[in-house]
Amino acid sequence: MTRRMFVGALGLAPALALAKEAAPIRTVEVFPVNYPVTAYFKFFTKPERPSVFVKVTCEDGIFGWGQSVPIPTWSYETLESATSALRNYLGPALIGKSPADIEGAHRILNKTIAASFSTGMPIAKAGLDLALHDLAGKAAGKSLPELWGRKPLERIPLSWTVNVKAIEEIEPLMAEGRKRGYRHFNIKVAPDPKFDLALAREVRRRAPDCFLWADGNGGYDTDTALTVAPKLREAGVDVLEQPVAPNNLSGLAALKKQGALPIILDEGVVSVRDLEEFHKLNLLDGVAMKPARTAGLFDARRQVEYLERNQLMFLGSGLTDPDVSLAASLALFGGYGLKYPAALNGPQFLAGSFLKRPLQVEGGALRVPTGAGLGVEVDEGKVRNASHG
Repeated sequence: MTRRMFVGALGLAPALALAKEAAPIRTVEVFPVNYPVTAYFKFFTKPERPSVFVKVTCEDGIFGWGQSVPIPTWSYETLESATSALRNYLGPALIGKSPADIEGAHRILNKTIAASFSTGMPIAKAGLDLALHDLAGKAAGKSLPELWGRKPLERIPLSWTVNVKAIEEIEPLMAEGRKRGYRHFNIKVAPDPKFDLALAREVRRRAPDCFLWADGNGGYDTDTALTVAPKLREAGVDVLEQPVAPNNLSGLAALKKQGALPIILDEGVVSVRDLEEFHKLNLLDGVAMKPARTAGLFDARRQVEYLERNQLMFLGSGLTDPDVSLAASLALFGGYGLKYPAALNGPQFLAGSFLKRPLQVEGGALRVPTGAGLGVEVDEGKVRNASHG
């Protein structure tokens, strides 16, 4: 396959003739694995982080790797549901199809597992999307930002997550982050406003020059959010992410109208259609982008471009992403010139890697991979040996 056969990977509709030239997809293999969790984080109830590797191989032998990263305490997808969906529904639906037409692949995936309010099982679908993007880049011998016609940043500064149960835990946790080179911090807030304000004040006191990002994960009710938002601003918080539940549209509207802090959405923005509607309703100032949440890079890019066109804030975060999913986030954030520290906390909370050359934090930042495709090389033997079921 040649570079021109992968026009579809750029987010452009490929000519039918070009799509037909690409060798069709022969196999989709699915490998559920776990990563050890090394520290307390509110979304992990077990000392492991589930993940599903996806390998898409074409008839000519070229292949790409993707990764789905479900967290059932954050969203409804589980390791078991993502594995089953990929093996029994989504993967088989792409067999025999052209890997060049990523937009067409998403149409097929969205017919195979339909939407409810928004995209159905987006975290599972992200694994296939990433694999198709990886395959496209490898076929072209280009990194993803190069395929997109963009000059990427070299490094993405990271934000250290301060998720504590007691105020006295803040100082040693921040010290650990600083030791690793981090200079920016994000805090987990809600539902206790008294604790949240003390947390914000203490983090700001210890990091007066940092970008301080508070994430509620939908944990406040409307009245509490409206009361606490101005106080969080006074405590030194710069942005407030998902203060109320994603379906609490009236609460989001009230917070946006109040204007105490920029309101950043996360959980509720799965597709670009969601983003467009929420923007029309004046519910947000920006979005914390996660390719894992948006069914992969295809829709994530559309969302970032919408944010750019409408002068909304583009922040970068993740689902405690490891390895391939982390590399995809770096490609997106690097390719689109992320201006704020990214809350990519996989390196903070996870141990182990299934890459031949693991991504490493250097001076509180991660380098944007420059190799073909996602720019990382999966250790297939290690994945197969660790896969369970």
